[in-house]
Amino acid sequence: MHTPRRGKFLHACIYAVIVFAVSMGSIFAATLDEAQEMFRKGQYNECIRAAQSAIEDGTYEEGWPILLARAQMATGKYPEAMTTVNSGLRRYSSSYQLRLEAYHVFKANGRADRAKSALDDIESQLATLSTGRRGSRLRNAGMVDADDMLAIGRALLLLGVDPKLVLDNFYGQVRSNYPNIREVYLASGELALDKGDFDLAARTFNDALTRFPDDPDIQFGLARAYAPSDAEKMGTYLQSVLDANENHVPGMLLLVDHLIDAEQYDEALKMLDTVKKVNPWDPEAWAYRAVIANLQNETNGETTARANALKYWSSNPRVDELIGTKLSQNYRFVEGARHERQALDFDPNYLPAKIQLAQDLLRLGQETEGWELANEVHDQDGYDVTAFNLVTLRKQMAKYETITNHDFIVRMATNEAPIYGDRVLALLQRVKDTVTKKYGVELTEPTYVEIFAAQKDFGVRTFGMPHNPGFLGVCFGNVITANSPVAQGSNPENWEDVLWHEFCHVITLGITHNKMPRWLSEGISVYEERQASPTWGMRMNPRNREMILGEDLTPISELSSAFMTPKSPYHVQFAYYESSLVVEYIVQQFGFPALKDILTDLGNGAKINDAIARHTEDMPKLERDFAEYARTQALNLAPGLDWTRIDSEGRSGPPEVAATNMADSDIIKLLMRKREDASATNAVALRQEAGTNSGAKANSPKPNYWKLILEARIALDEKRWADARVPLKKLMELFPNQNGSDSAYALLAAADRQLNETNEEFEVLSKFAKLDSDDTDAFMRLMELDETRGNWPGVVENAERFLAVNPLLPEPYRRLAKASEQVGNAAPAIRAYQRLLLMDPPDPADLHYRLAKLLHKQGDAPGAKRHVMQALEDAPRFPAALQLLLELQGPDHPAQSPPPSN
Repeated sequence: MHTPRRGKFLHACIYAVIVFAVSMGSIFAATLDEAQEMFRKGQYNECIRAAQSAIEDGTYEEGWPILLARAQMATGKYPEAMTTVNSGLRRYSSSYQLRLEAYHVFKANGRADRAKSALDDIESQLATLSTGRRGSRLRNAGMVDADDMLAIGRALLLLGVDPKLVLDNFYGQVRSNYPNIREVYLASGELALDKGDFDLAARTFNDALTRFPDDPDIQFGLARAYAPSDAEKMGTYLQSVLDANENHVPGMLLLVDHLIDAEQYDEALKMLDTVKKVNPWDPEAWAYRAVIANLQNETNGETTARANALKYWSSNPRVDELIGTKLSQNYRFVEGARHERQALDFDPNYLPAKIQLAQDLLRLGQETEGWELANEVHDQDGYDVTAFNLVTLRKQMAKYETITNHDFIVRMATNEAPIYGDRVLALLQRVKDTVTKKYGVELTEPTYVEIFAAQKDFGVRTFGMPHNPGFLGVCFGNVITANSPVAQGSNPENWEDVLWHEFCHVITLGITHNKMPRWLSEGISVYEERQASPTWGMRMNPRNREMILGEDLTPISELSSAFMTPKSPYHVQFAYYESSLVVEYIVQQFGFPALKDILTDLGNGAKINDAIARHTEDMPKLERDFAEYARTQALNLAPGLDWTRIDSEGRSGPPEVAATNMADSDIIKLLMRKREDASATNAVALRQEAGTNSGAKANSPKPNYWKLILEARIALDEKRWADARVPLKKLMELFPNQNGSDSAYALLAAADRQLNETNEEFEVLSKFAKLDSDDTDAFMRLMELDETRGNWPGVVENAERFLAVNPLLPEPYRRLAKASEQVGNAAPAIRAYQRLLLMDPPDPADLHYRLAKLLHKQGDAPGAKRHVMQALEDAPRFPAALQLLLELQGPDHPAQSPPPSN
């Protein structure tokens, strides 16, 4: 809330905006334009000399001391910049722009009193401008120009005025009337970035780029806008920034930020050395050095770097806020929260630290304080997007249901928890009992698991933003967040597999105190998936084979960067797989205790390469040996097949598309699409050539994988079901361990179904279900076929498989209940019927009746009577239910005939 005085002040300022008259002809001398261009190009020393010369010559223009101070600040000459603004203020005492520059200079020098005074002077002058006689003269003379208005807007933000008012009434007015002023785009875009509104920032800077295509500061704004969502675009714009200004320190620091996340610490330090040559005392550069030192367990280096960051401003909250944020982004939430608290000790109203601390505490399970801090930020700044998202999410989560046992606190949507919450707890308990025993860990605190029915809610809880960058679940330590099956759309992935993966992170992050590289953390979780179930986890497939035998195998020491800078979406998946293959190799070659010892060493502060070398072998040798192991595994995938790429006409040769940019199925679709565009003659020739090659009697001694798949797809596309079976059976014979909805198993089953070859279809699908954990269509079809055969255990098995993927559909429960009844297993039948009643069934009376019968057999008379009464409530003339009610009444009640039906 603003004080009454501040409210009147704001009203007066808005009035000043409405009435200001601007003459936008250039008032700068050419030499000032040239000096400003020097600054934009990073020629700071030349800029300093030009500005000093102009000032010494007595040039009367406030832009010179402003530019000189900025150039001095850019080169770490903070005391000199303070001398410059002091001198400038004596000459240009009423300059809004110079006073605002003085505010930043005084802050950078640790002179909070002088900074406050400069801001107060702006506020006082604005009040005079808007209400006094001098203000009337200024308005009439048109002396409040656009640059002044932008400076006033920035000052108002510092004074706590609503950012939306500033954006609309100051920046918006200037931009609307004078769209070719560079600074208005920078001011608007920076405001959006500061509030976490990255979409608005991107739109603003993209608009500016059309007007100022070579401006490095606008390019930098775009790099910042895309940094959270698109690393490739960020990198493209950063390259443009540094091409235009090789001394652009903020651009270099954004690159450092990215390199730290990719665990490329040596490269980050080299870049920081470059920054140091430009500005030896940049506080953010030293803060990043402190982060790297912390992540490398160099306590002394961290202390020294932080002290240097605070050299000129000993209570700069940005230093600890930045250190804390980067540590939290690297899963050091406890240390991150400690730095955010230090930042708030320096400045209790520093909102970036407060909202980051809120998120850290929520990820640590300290929810009461975390939610309170998010509310505080939202109350103070209604435009902060992260705070708004969190406050909105809290209201949504207040409706969630909590289910618990001794080891877990699970939160789920109220309509989902009763349906499969018990399955979630059972699965979590199973993975906890399995993995803690395996790694020799005892957990003393419960694990929080939050399952979100909406992707946007998962995104906000996990990343602070509603965007979900393809994650199914995330583990922060003792807090796990995950998407529910309904949040994943029409083709959800196996949620049991996801939770198993995430809980393995709980164990490994706990052992290492969150001090482990991302590749090892993800690699262990994927490896443990494969250990838990033959259908879980990632495994060798045609794409992984090709990437390993090509040029996409990343050295172990650089594996974490593969997650940050992928060439394509599939490269991220490949990074997970390769990491799990490294773990598999370590366990096979050096034993599982070696893996546990590596984790223990990391928890004790060892560097990853040192820990690995101590328990396996030196990194260079390990990388060479692992590469050979990976190649061997790749070559062993279906060695009876020729894996040479083909073109759209079925000919062997270089691939038409980059092999690593598309999934296998997408490549086949592309070839099919190209085939459809070809002439009928070529299509016939392709079928003939593909058919010849499928028999392994043509040029190659081995059948070609791609030709077999393409031939099968062409036959299926043309509804030649019998013809499709020939290459598909050959693929199953030579490549028996394939999975996925585009595998030969799935395609052959589809062909068999069209041919009414039910026995063959059943056999194929039964094999497929043992290889794939996600294909609900296959599980449903197997339930249908098993029920027709009277194979009730098979129905139960496939119903359970289906529910591990999507437990929110009624059909698997209906079949599970029926099959369980048939084999005399009442308990699962009762549970299944109970779940069906929660799903708005079309015939609830029948379900209540069936439940009543089962409960009656189990000896639960009260439960049976309750359900039979509910059945009769829905269908009063239900004869079987009435008869059951009579049985439940017992011999002490006279028998009554049921009323006649209509």
